[in-house]
Amino acid sequence: MELIRLKVAAASNPKSVAGSIVNNIREKKDVEIVVMGAAAVNQAMKAITIARDYIGPEGVEILIRPEFTHLELDGEQKSAMRFVIIPQIK
Repeated sequence: MELIRLKVAAASNPKSVAGSIVNNIREKKDVEIVVMGAAAVNQAMKAITIARDYIGPEGVEILIRPEFTHLELDGEQKSAMRFVIIPQIK
């Protein structure tokens, strides 16, 4: 399966991110969200909650598996979080 990596920032629109999550799930793609910082985590959690509301009536439940990851930015290693989206058929 194709992996879609969404990068969510503090200024990201949760409804737009939710739409992207749902569209990629419908297209049978693997989805993960990468965030850095508390405000970005907040926006990602809002987006996942909204996505659950969007796709729930179709019989799909969204679970997440949080993980730590490291990114290289400007030559420095930075810690980040990755949320692996796990769609489950009800």
